[in-house]
Order: sequence, then structure tokens, then C-alpha cells
Amino acid sequence: MRLRYRYRLYPTPSQRQSLARTFGCARVVFNDGLRARKDAQLAGLPYLTDGQLSARLTAAKATPERAWLGEVSAVALQQALADVNTACRNFFASVNGTRRGPKVGPPRRRSRKDVHQAVRFTANAHVTITKGRKLRLPKIGDVPVRWSRRLPSAPSSVTVLRDATGRHFASFVVEADADPLPAVAREVGVDLGLTHFAILSDGTTFEAPTLLRDAERKLGRAQRALARKTKGSHNRTKARAKVARVHAKVADGRRDFHHKLSSTVIRDNQAVYVEDLAVSGLGRTRLAKSVHDAGWSSFVAMLEYKARRHGRTLVRIGRFFPSSQRCSTPDCGATHGPTPLSVREWTCRACGAVHDRDVNAARNILAEGQRLVAAGRAETLNACGGTVRPGRPLAGPRETGTHPTSRRLAARPVGIPGRQAGEDVKLMLMPTASAGPIG
Repeated sequence: MRLRYRYRLYPTPSQRQSLARTFGCARVVFNDGLRARKDAQLAGLPYLTDGQLSARLTAAKATPERAWLGEVSAVALQQALADVNTACRNFFASVNGTRRGPKVGPPRRRSRKDVHQAVRFTANAHVTITKGRKLRLPKIGDVPVRWSRRLPSAPSSVTVLRDATGRHFASFVVEADADPLPAVAREVGVDLGLTHFAILSDGTTFEAPTLLRDAERKLGRAQRALARKTKGSHNRTKARAKVARVHAKVADGRRDFHHKLSSTVIRDNQAVYVEDLAVSGLGRTRLAKSVHDAGWSSFVAMLEYKARRHGRTLVRIGRFFPSSQRCSTPDCGATHGPTPLSVREWTCRACGAVHDRDVNAARNILAEGQRLVAAGRAETLNACGGTVRPGRPLAGPRETGTHPTSRRLAARPVGIPGRQAGEDVKLMLMPTASAGPIG
């Protein structure tokens, strides 16, 4: 399976300028390719192929108006054209109905004012990891990297990103082998909530970290200061970065909590049953801020890919299953009507049992998941660790992966991956037969 490994970069001031120049050139190439195809469509000309766009890029670099495109790596510019091709194909597939998921609109131009920028380098760019544990990028230099964990195999491409706070990251896509954990006999149902983030069927609860609520006061001051700044001024740029840093700290803390909790749940249980919540619908209610602050979808996605990698079973229960309305007593199972969220305990009118709302829901999720598995109606892992129905890949299906022969160059990690500070990474990017866009 393909996984993303992201590491923090610490470029020097001159390297920051080179990266900004590369971001800008890639953006111009993307916009030029998109405009060329739209102009051809309006003029009634045939659809411009990928090779024709690449030939136009080569010709444009020889003109005085676009001569500055030669100051950056040609591979990054070619990958920008690959992004144009992917965006067009996704739009056409969405219109024809052959693409799964929500509808995709037509490609849009990339803005110079966008605070998120990214460029991709493949093996053709000769990107390497030096002996000094730095990332060597073409026409940029050796960029210091914070290697927080070991790569499971040798990567063949790297994407350099810059977020709204000005931080730079290197994202590697690698091919990771299955790493099954020792089998355990425990199974658990998970009910997701707001007061308690996760409630297990055995009564264990995990408090929800209200990171956004805790940062509201600081975020409000930063946003009011931003509103007072003159548009287009340097002070406004600095104030906007301050707001972005507050948001980034909240997002980083939420992601760290999700990783730790999902690793614990997957490590301690052989099968995990979770409810498939309609997060997009709940995000339009009066609980929208708390729902988005919890990040249920991100947590369930982590449970899914970790279960696939470590040989665990993950089953999603339908969102219309009345987990909070049914009595979890084995000999009862009576279903009652919906109750307000303010009611945290209720008594079953059939058997007289007193239930905690969340624990009762988790037990019902566990029982329903076990029933679906026994009936063969759930999407689970088979005995060999593979999925009965293949799920969506973690990295894009057209994105450059790892060369098959490069898996022997790196040792497989043991257990669920975590931060391993101080580890050395000395890997060489391997050539690949094809280079594709980000999925």
C-alpha cells in the first residue's frame, strides 16, 4: 500500500527565495496550459494533447517573455502540466459519470495570492538524500530536514509544500509492505461524540480536546488585528500569518491526538466497529463548530488505513442504525424512540435496565458489527490481510510510487509507525518507469 511521509524542511533565506521562484514558475506553467486548452476549445480546435502542451512549454522557454522559466527545474514544470492533465481528466470523468465521489468542477487558475503552494520532483530531477541528511533539490540546494521517523522504503518522488504560516514540508510517497501486529482476542465498538470524543463498548472514554474552543480568544484578537490592517500592506501580510499560525497549531494538535488514539485502538483490538456518521450534514447544524473541531472523518480515515496495514478488521455501521435508541441488554434489544441530546441516561421500559447513552450506543455498534461480519455483509479484511473490496488508495493511483526493487533498500518498521527522533535516513531516490500527477 502507498503511504505519505511528511517531514519539516528548514530552508535558508536564499533557498526560500529559490523555492518561491519555483512555486511561481510552476503556477505560471499550470495557468498557461489551462488557458491554451480553453482557447483551443473556444476556437473550435482539437483538444490539445499532453505532448502538445509539453512542446509548447519547451518553445515558450526559448522566448524572451518566458525565458525566466529556465531558472527552475524543468521536472517541476513538467509536473505542473501533469496536474493540468489530471484536473481535466477528473472533470471529464465526473461529467461522464465514470468518476466515483462528489462532482468535480472544471479546472481553475492558480492564484498568486494563494498561501498554499506545492511543486513535485520525480526521479528525473535527481533528487537525493545526502550523507549529511539533507534533501538535495535541483537548482535549490541541500535543504535541512527534520527526520522525525524512518522511511519504510526508498521513495521515487517528493512534493515540496508551503503552508499558510510559511512552513515548508517534504512529502514522500512510498510503498509500504503490510506490517501485521500480533493477534488479540479483543473486539470493540466505538461511538464518537462531542463531550467525549470516543466511547468504547467496554466503558472506556476519551475526552475530546477542544483545541479550537481553547484558542478562540487568541484567534479573535489576531483576526481583529488583521481586520484593522490596510489591504496590500506588509503589516496585513504579517497579521494574516499570525492568524494562520493559530489555526495551524490547532490543526497540528488535533492531528496528533487522532494519530495517538487511532494507534491505541488498532493496537489493542483485533476488530474495530465504528458508526458511519454524516459529518457533512452535522456540519450544517448548530453544533457545526464542535463537529468540525472534533474531526471525526479524519480519525476514522486513520483507523481505516492503519487497520489495513496492520492486519486488523474495521467495519463501518450504517448511519441509520439506531444505536442510541436500542437497549444493549442481550436478552432485551427493545428499540425506543429518539431522545434529546440532553438526556445522557435512560431506562429501558422493557427490561428496566439503566443505560449510559454513549456506552449503550457503543455496545450496540459492537453487536451490530459482529452480526454483519457473521452474515458476510460487511467490508472486512480477509484471512490473508487483504481487503475483500479494495478501498481508495492512500496515495493517488497516478502518483509516482516506489520502484519495486527499491523495497530491499530500507528495513520495514516494527509496529505502528511513530516518531523516532535522531534516526538517520540515507536513501537514494530510485528511477521509475512513469511519472504521474498528484492523486
